[in-house]
Parts: sequence; C-alpha cells; structure tokens
Amino acid sequence: MVESFRLSFYRQVGFNAEPRFVGFDNYRLLLDDDMFRKSLTNTSTYALGSIFVILPLALLIATSLVRPRLRGREFFRLLYFSPNITSGVVIGIVFGFVFSRDFGLMNQYVVEPLGFEPIGWLQNPDFIMPSLIIVGVWKFTGLNALYFMVGLKAIPPELSEAAMIDGANRWQNFRHVTLPMLRPTIAFVTTFAIIGSYNLFAEPVLLLGDTSGGPRNAGLTITMFLYNTGFRELKFGYASAVGYSLAVIICTLTLVQLALTRGLSRNGE
Repeated sequence: MVESFRLSFYRQVGFNAEPRFVGFDNYRLLLDDDMFRKSLTNTSTYALGSIFVILPLALLIATSLVRPRLRGREFFRLLYFSPNITSGVVIGIVFGFVFSRDFGLMNQYVVEPLGFEPIGWLQNPDFIMPSLIIVGVWKFTGLNALYFMVGLKAIPPELSEAAMIDGANRWQNFRHVTLPMLRPTIAFVTTFAIIGSYNLFAEPVLLLGDTSGGPRNAGLTITMFLYNTGFRELKFGYASAVGYSLAVIICTLTLVQLALTRGLSRNGE
C-alpha cells in the first residue's frame, strides 16, 4: 500500500521502465480522463441501485421473516443466503442465459408478456447497467435481509406493544419505532453497500466477457478501469493514482453517510 501510494506520484509504463516523478500529474489526468469519468458514473449508478433498490427489498423480506408464526423460517434463511456461496463463474454463466436475447428468461417471462420486443440485455448499452443491478438484487438482497433480521430481533418488543396501546397502526409503528431503532443496522448495511458497489468487478467481467464494459463501455466500473490501466496498459503510476482516488471516494461517501445517519438519530431523539 505504501509503495502504491509512492508510485502514484510517478509515471511508469511497463516493467522495465524507469519511474519518473511527476507530482500530482496522475491525479490531474484523472479529472480529464473521459474513461475514468465514464467508469465513475457507471459505478455510482450501481451504488444508487444497491442503496435504493436492494436495501429496501432486503428490509421488506426481513420484516416478513421475523414474523413469529412463519413456518419454514430456517429454509428461507438458507434460500436467501445461498447466492453468496454460489461460484462467480456459475453466476456469470447462468445470468448469461437469463439475459439472452433469443431464449432468456427475462425476455420470455417479463418483456414479451408485456407486449415489447425482446431486448439484448448485455448487448444494448441502455440495459447493461440495469442487468448488473438485477444480478446484484439476486445476489445481495438475501444477505442484507439477514442483517436486517438481526437488527429487528434486537428491538425490544415492549416498544411496539406500547405504541400499539397508544393507538399507533402498523405503518406508524414501523415508521416511528422500528426504523429509528434500526438506524445502526441501516448504517452498517449502507456502508457495506457503498464499499461493495465501488469495488464491483467480478459480475460485469463474467457477464460481459471482458474488462472493457461491453458496448460503449456501458458496464465499465472503476475497478475494471483500474485493471485495464495497470495490467493491460501497464501504466503502473497512473493505475496507483486510480486506486487511491477510489479509496478516497469510498471513504468520503462512507463518512457522509455515517454523518447523515448520526444527524437523523439526533433528530429522532
């Protein structure tokens, strides 16, 4: 890590090239690099999908699984956790079939029944990022639901009972009792969603078949851009600057999210 930070202030292309000190030039180049901006936009889009699609679905599932009279709770827990122990290669192969234009399940059971023409999910730049978010929903919703279940079980039932006695309906109970008590869990899952989203690499590479991000680089993420810069173009100094810029972005977003969570907690108190 220290050597990578030092190298980010040098220009070195290839293994045998002599590093040349360039100061902050590598970081300045990032601001003018269209490919870096493209990868940052794509990755941020996926991160927004993780926060505003995956996490609400996970919370909805968790509230269903903590019902005391639910039968087969352990089976559902195993079912929702299973995507996280599935090989990434298997995920890439299976969802490659799911998103196939000619015989994919998405077209057969979602698109065509609605009266639309089949979509080339992984060939059309407009649908590549939605495809990646759908894969993220399948893979990460269950795991986050388990996190929310832990948080929900930690809430004393006396609080909900007292709210119901005071006349609160289910929505008011959820809004004014459950959500405030879940803020530590929400902060935890949101933080890991941000970190995981900005480190996205395996899923787009396996689905799209390379690290270019598909047509018009619509699926290019920051980590893929980092890989291409460092291991395909052998621009080690520039790649190091990309890596540390990514670290700064993740840390900044995480601190902002934690500050917002603390602010909401104080307002709630």
